[in-house]
This record gives sequence, C-alpha cells and structure tokens, in this order.
Amino acid sequence: MIKQALSDEILMAVDKPSRYIGHEINMVEKDPCSVDIRYAMCFPDVYEIGMSYLGIQILYDMFNRREDTYCERVYCPWPDLDKVMREQRIPLFSLETQSPIRDFDFLGITIQYEMCYTNILQVIDLSGIPLFSKDRTKEDPIIIGGGPCTYNPEPVADFFDIFYIGEGEESYDPLFTLYKSYKHSNMSRREFLYRASMIPGIYVPSLYEVTYHEDGTIEAVKPIPYHADGDGNSIAQEELLPPEKIRKVVVRDFEKAPYPVKPVVPYLRATQDRVVLEVMRGCIRGCRFCQAGMIYRPTRQKPVSLVESYVDTMLKNTGYDEISISSLSTSDFEGLPELMDFLVDKIDREHIQVSLPSLRVDAFSLDVMKKVQDIHKVSLTFAPEAGTQRLRDVINKGLKEEDILGGVTQAFAGGWNKVKLYFMMGLPTETEEDVEGIPELCEKISEAYFDTVPKEERVGSLSITASASYFVPKPFTPFQWAPMLDRETYVKHACHAKEHFRKMRNTKRMRFAYHDQDISLIEGIYARGDRRLSSLVLEVYRQGGIFDAWTEFFSMQRYTDAMQKLGIDQEFYLTRPRDVSETLPWDHIDCGVSKQFLIREWERAQQGIVTKNCREQCSGCGASCFFEGACPAMH
Repeated sequence: MIKQALSDEILMAVDKPSRYIGHEINMVEKDPCSVDIRYAMCFPDVYEIGMSYLGIQILYDMFNRREDTYCERVYCPWPDLDKVMREQRIPLFSLETQSPIRDFDFLGITIQYEMCYTNILQVIDLSGIPLFSKDRTKEDPIIIGGGPCTYNPEPVADFFDIFYIGEGEESYDPLFTLYKSYKHSNMSRREFLYRASMIPGIYVPSLYEVTYHEDGTIEAVKPIPYHADGDGNSIAQEELLPPEKIRKVVVRDFEKAPYPVKPVVPYLRATQDRVVLEVMRGCIRGCRFCQAGMIYRPTRQKPVSLVESYVDTMLKNTGYDEISISSLSTSDFEGLPELMDFLVDKIDREHIQVSLPSLRVDAFSLDVMKKVQDIHKVSLTFAPEAGTQRLRDVINKGLKEEDILGGVTQAFAGGWNKVKLYFMMGLPTETEEDVEGIPELCEKISEAYFDTVPKEERVGSLSITASASYFVPKPFTPFQWAPMLDRETYVKHACHAKEHFRKMRNTKRMRFAYHDQDISLIEGIYARGDRRLSSLVLEVYRQGGIFDAWTEFFSMQRYTDAMQKLGIDQEFYLTRPRDVSETLPWDHIDCGVSKQFLIREWERAQQGIVTKNCREQCSGCGASCFFEGACPAMH
C-alpha cells in the first residue's frame, strides 16, 4: 500500500482532498524501481481542469505502454494546500506513487494558456527544483514544456530545459533513448541538451542567443556552437550545432497514432467528465485570428470505423454514459454523418448522451442536434465573432449574415428558443459601426424568431445571450503583426455596445456581457513577448501570484507594480504596430505555415478579401511540407 504524501489531518482540512490522493479508476500502477525513466506529467492548473485535457491522457497512455517508463501525474495544489505545503515543507508529489517530483527523470509541463505561467513556477518551486534551467545539475529532472504556448515559449524560456514543438506522438522515443545514455554515463547535462537539440521538434532555449536593437526589437536569435568547456569530451562544433530553425513534428499516419481507450476516471467531476473521441486534427477554415487553426495544420481525419471501435471500449472501460466529439471544427469531419448514425443508434438503445461542440449552424447540424438533445433543448451556441459582414470578411470567418439568420431560423422552427452568441472586440480594422453590429445582429435574430414561430406554438420565451471577449493577437496567425486595442478603447467599445443593446426593440430578450479586460491585457503581453519577460513572471510569482487565470486570484495591481519595478513598457508588447520585416520572438520556430502565407493573409485582411477554405482551394500555406507536397486536407 502506497503511503499518502499528505496526512489525514491535512486532507480533511483542505478543499476537495480527492484532488491529491490518486488511486482513480484506470490509474496505471508500476514498480518505480523496475523502470529506467520516471516521467511526471503536469498540467499547471487545478486537478479537475488538468484531468480534462486530452493531450495528457494521450501521452500518459503512450508512455506507460513502454516497459522502461512510468508516467505519473501532478497538478497544481489549490492555494489552501499550497500554503500548508510551504509551511510544513512538504515537497510536491505525484498522484500515482505519491513520490516527490524532484526524484523523477522528467517533469513535463503542458502549457495551454499564458495565464498559467506563474503556476509553472509554483510547480517547479514546490518540487524543490531550481527555478532557472542554468542552475540545474544532473541530479535534477529535465523540465520539458509542450502545448500551444510553446510556439512562442520565450517569456518562460529561462525556466525550461527543453520545449517540445509539435505533436507528442513523434519524437519522444529518440529523446528517451538519448536520456538513458545520458543517465547511465558521464555525459554532462549540457552535452545531453546539445544532443537533444538534434532531435526533430526539440527546442533547447539555453542554446540560443537573443540580441536586440536599440529600440528594443529583436535583432537575431542564433544557435550557440558547442564548446567542451571542461565537459571532458572532444566533440566537433559542427556536430552539435543546434538548428537555425526548429520545425514542429506532426503525426503523419493519424490512423495508427496511439489513443487512450482506457483513460483515467477522476473521483470528482472534471470539466470534461465524459468519453472524448478525437476525430480530426487541424482545421480547414483559416480564420485569421485563430492560432489553433494555423499551428495544428494540416487537417487529418480518423476513419469512422476506428472511431466507432473506440466507443464501446471506452464506455466499458470508464463507466461514462456521455460522449464528446473532439476537433476544432466538428462539422468539417467528413465522416460525421456516418458516425452520427452509429451514435444515434446507441442513444436509442443504451441511453447515452452525445455532446457535439464546434458545429456550424446548418441544416445537417440542426438535424443532428435534434437527435442528440432531449425534449428540453439546450441553448444553441455559435460564434459569428464579429457583428458586421465587413469585419467577418476581414477575419476570414467564412460566415455570411444569411447563413447565420438561415441557421437560427431553422433552429427556431425546430423548437429552440435559446441562443448564445460569441463575439470578439478589438479585432483589426474594427470601427464603431462594427461594434453596433453586434446588438443589431442580435435584433435580427430575435426578429427571425417572431417571424418563424407562430405565437400559439411558442414554448417559453426567447433568450439571446451575447458575450464579447477582448481580442488578443497570437503568434503564427495573420494578425500577429496587429496592434492590440488599448484598454480604454476596448471598455469604450464594450460600453457603447451595451448602450446600443438598450435601443433594440427586443432588448428585454437579450443579454450582453464582456470579458475582463485586465487578464486579457496580460495574456496579450505574454502571447507576443520575448525572453526579457521571464523577470515579470518571476516577480509576480514572488509577490504571491498563482492561479492568475482565475479572476478571484488575479491581481492587475500586482502586475502593474511588477512592470513598473522592472521597467517593462506595456505598450511595447500590446499596442505597438509591428512591421512584417521585424524579427519576431518566435521566428526561429517553424510551425509549417510559412511567414509568406501569413503576410499575404495579413494584407488580404486589410483589404477585406476572403480566402477559401482548404477543401475549396489550396491557399499554399506551406503545411503540405510534412506530406511531401500532398496535403491531406485536399483529399
């Protein structure tokens, strides 16, 4: 029986103690002494958030299939336990064996969101590992980061030994093979990192030097040649020169990629508490604001027969009665009609539920939703993103007003009377007319309801909920050069939209809310930040900043004070226009989508020109390079 890292007294005193005890259904159990590699897999947030992330489930399953590896999990302790652990000097531990994280060979941290950066330091610090990569020795774990934020990892580069760029199924085997040679030899940590940098998709930030112009922009990011410097090995410099650019790695044979058909089932309700079926990676749409739509190219699909084979196995292995389809744009999965026939049959026979996020509002989708939702239809949710057709063309949304109104009209005729709409404010070229377009579009939708549904057939009342988020430009999108709207203008636009809602004839049936601007501002600073921002992450953490993604713990004053102390200019990172000739902090990373394509899309955006989706016409984005020119999105 494994001894718990926390005493019963501590567990009884903290919120949701089941976050910390392990022993869940399908948890992998191995003898830690029988393996060569111990890997602590971390999601830098609370347990129920981290347990919902499919990427960790995939890697957890994949690593534990190896006889030489034991992958365990670790999440951030909630602030109540964080306080106790610091006071009683309890090191951060894994769930599976309750072992101190500092005893592992690897600490892998997935970075989904910039506002988790201070939580990364919480994990490293509570583990008793030096915060900076340069201070670690061979006795310390290799800290490796993965996930979407690694496409610009520079603000946290000083804290990581390695970043894994791309899909995790590809390059871990050679990395683990190299690590075992390092572990059982006199190879230095530094030489290991140089040799690791030769592996596709592996970025070792300490092996690159960043220089700056006088105006603060980046002059260059260049690899540092290897020098022995007392390592005791005679190695030619050219043999260990890191690549000028680190290209992401992708799964080419998506059908054969490992998938966790026996996922760990949490004790408490997780955010994604159901069977998750990944049917497709990538997206064909090319929305110019969407980082995921660019960095996960090219689109690849799983055969319907394979997905169907997962269903029975995963339901049996987990005890769940709900299935969620996972992809960036479920409507674009070509096997969806066939898959839905299969799932609808299971709904009828086995009374399971099916969740279908990321559907476009069209006749087929509505027909599907009628089949999977009960008589009390939940809200119909879709994202126009912008209130006017002009701005939707700028962002390449590929959605016309007649499509929106046609979709909701069919929905109203089918019995729906609740609609949720998602918009962004601060998009490039946004005008006051675009802001007013948000309530005006909602008004047109309300009119469509009253025109479609006769009074005697109305059940309940119409409800339209619109919410607007603060647009944050992201790396590897056509909008990576766009200035972020300043805080005052964003609030002004949001208040103007709110006031305009009050002028609508059906205003009583509409609700409008806009997101917190301060968290989005810090996200914007980190998203396009450079290495100099590591000092900001560290200072905020030292002043007590953790769980900054949670509004109840976020403090803008803490960030403002830290930036003032460190002399960091917010406007340099936020509202400053960037020329396409500027060297960006992430230019030494190659996501497969070419910079020339992004520049072309940035220019088309400013002209309001729409680019067709990948299945209609290849736009030459460059992602076909992973398949020798034969892009799978075109098949």
